[in-house]
Amino acid sequence: MNNDIYMELAIENAKKASSLNEVPVGAVLVEEKNQKILSIRHNETIAQNNPLKHAEILVIEDACKLKKSKFLLNAVIYVTLEPCLMCAAAISEARIKKIYFGAYDEKKGSIENGIRIFNNKKYFKPEIYGGFKEKECSQILKNFFSSKRMLF
Repeated sequence: MNNDIYMELAIENAKKASSLNEVPVGAVLVEEKNQKILSIRHNETIAQNNPLKHAEILVIEDACKLKKSKFLLNAVIYVTLEPCLMCAAAISEARIKKIYFGAYDEKKGSIENGIRIFNNKKYFKPEIYGGFKEKECSQILKNFFSSKRMLF
């Protein structure tokens, strides 16, 4: 799999989210075997007035509908920010095989930071690759939040 291409798509979507005043997180869900993209999304919590509409949740919803299955056993998710507890649990419940994430999230991340959900043996644990294109993913977030601070 060409991981760079999929993360670049996630990054493009994070930038799109930023332009829409959403926290800039993008996600791409890909079938590992045939490298078919199942979904590409960004955060839509503001657009949908719903705190659950994180990029990871949206790609999982799309893919489950497409595959007509609650499990995405051979899927790989690329996301620009370390998933929060809600998203990490959803990734586990969908049985996604691998996670590639960009920026680490010291506040709300739940894989390498905070709760570290996959240290609990009761959760399905995917293969985890953190810090993938970390600098670029982090910069998008820094730019977004520094522009917000300048408004106040």
